[in-house]
Amino acid sequence: MSEPQELSAIARGWWWARDYVYAGIRQLAIVVQGWNPPARWRRGREDLPEVLLLPGIYEHWSFLRPLGDALNGAGYRVRVVHGMGTNRRGIAETAKRLGRAIERRPAPDAGRVIVAHSKGGLVAKQLLVSGADAAADGPHGLLGLVAVATPFAGSRMARLILDPSVRALLPSDETIVLLGRAASVNARIVSVFGRFDPHIPDGSLLEGATNIRVPVSGHFRILGAVETHRAVLEGVARLDGRSPTDQPGSPG
Repeated sequence: MSEPQELSAIARGWWWARDYVYAGIRQLAIVVQGWNPPARWRRGREDLPEVLLLPGIYEHWSFLRPLGDALNGAGYRVRVVHGMGTNRRGIAETAKRLGRAIERRPAPDAGRVIVAHSKGGLVAKQLLVSGADAAADGPHGLLGLVAVATPFAGSRMARLILDPSVRALLPSDETIVLLGRAASVNARIVSVFGRFDPHIPDGSLLEGATNIRVPVSGHFRILGAVETHRAVLEGVARLDGRSPTDQPGSPG
């Protein structure tokens, strides 16, 4: 797969602006759409894995609402992982919190798949690395992870932010380095990313994983794109052992 697309400074600035406009709209959407996930998300086919949504740093679950709607429209039961706050804690600590949150409910027979954005993907990979789940019959019932726009190798852009929780995403951070070396779980990960990500200019390619590039740019805007929804559905199907052509449905 080719390297991340190189763009001019003007083009990069344009995508930065569009990305933050989209992020602002998603932040405000919660006022109109409500604080709680739609009740319909809890209904779906029992022969399909349950999907757990895990947002990134500073993100509310509503950032992933377009993805949740697409997944539920395809027949999946969708749940939001609560108790993560704004995802500013360390990756390892948050992964432990994630595990405890998942364990509060018994795993469905069809297992679970985490669909995460940005730092949420790192947290979910840390949970897989912890060794608590070797298969769907483990304590969390996890089949794997579909990560959207996740900085698996860190992001050099983190140096521009003073917040320690963001700077912990630098490529040189110890946790990022250790996660990068933990390749044994990569086969259980599907990494979905766009043509250009202003927050992760070096890309989200993960060796040993299933990598899917979509024809969309942006770190946040990618969440609302139909192409991304299709790629995520394909990723969940792969982790469930189904061919991408056997997907239960498609986004509307």
